[in-house]
Order: sequence, then C-alpha cells, then structure tokens
Amino acid sequence: MATSTALKMAPALDLPGADGARYALKEALERGPVLLAFFKVSCPTCQYAFPFIERIHQQLGRSGAQVWGVSQDNAADTRRFATEFGVTFPLLIDEKPYYASRRYGVHFTPTLFLVAPQDQVALTSDGFVKNDLLEIQRWLGQHYSVAPPALFLPQERVPEFKPG
Repeated sequence: MATSTALKMAPALDLPGADGARYALKEALERGPVLLAFFKVSCPTCQYAFPFIERIHQQLGRSGAQVWGVSQDNAADTRRFATEFGVTFPLLIDEKPYYASRRYGVHFTPTLFLVAPQDQVALTSDGFVKNDLLEIQRWLGQHYSVAPPALFLPQERVPEFKPG
C-alpha cells in the first residue's frame, strides 16, 4: 500500500509545461486530485514506471483524474521522453536548481505524490512500487466512482519494486 508521507500539505506548484503552457497546482486542485510524478528522462526506473502511470491517466483521465509529470530536465529532452515512452499527460519542467523538487523533498526519481483537494498529500511513493500504483489507481477510481480495468496485464511480468 502507498505510504503516507511526512509532507502533509502540498507546497505551491506553478511551472511551465513542455508544451509551453503554465500549470498551477492550486487551480488544478479546484477540479479534483492531481497525481504528481517527479522524474528524470535518463532514469531507468522512470522509463519503466511512466507507461504504467500513462495507463492510469488513460483509464481515469476522462473521469477527471489529473496526472502531471514533473521533469528535472529541459523541455526538449522531456518532449523526447514523452514520445519515446508514450506519455500523453502534461509534463512540467523543473530544471536546476529544482525549486519544486526541493520543496517537495524529492531525493529519488520517480517520486509520486497524490494530492487531494485542499492541498493535502494523500499518498506518496518512491521508485517503482507495484502496490503503490495499484493503491493510487484504486484511490482515484474511488474518488471518481469508477472501476478502472486492471492496471497490470496477466501476461506482463511486473516486479513488486524497482528502486529509484
């Protein structure tokens, strides 16, 4: 199960996207929860995890679930990552000195934060943790009263954990 984090309230987040738009967490939370996925394009665990995070987006995005990647790389490299790994949800840019990542206490990538309305951090996860992704999917499905399909397919050999 995804663990609670010492970070109880989500810090403000207002970043440019790789698409050139601005993304403000406060405004997004008015529409519902946001899953933030901090990552680096060169991180093998991020490369492994993001197609599964994309599945969550595909399964629940039409219901209103919002998924944002927060890249610690430049916009061009981030767009290449999105193309290579099939990511269609917004990717925000948090280049050096990583102000947003530091405010969130990110030490490893990927690090996920499920932010509920009123800026409360409901769940967090470091690295790739199969059960954490299932818990995030369950939480969002419950929030939107949707029963999403299986996140992991029977023919996939998915490890329980990959460190970030």
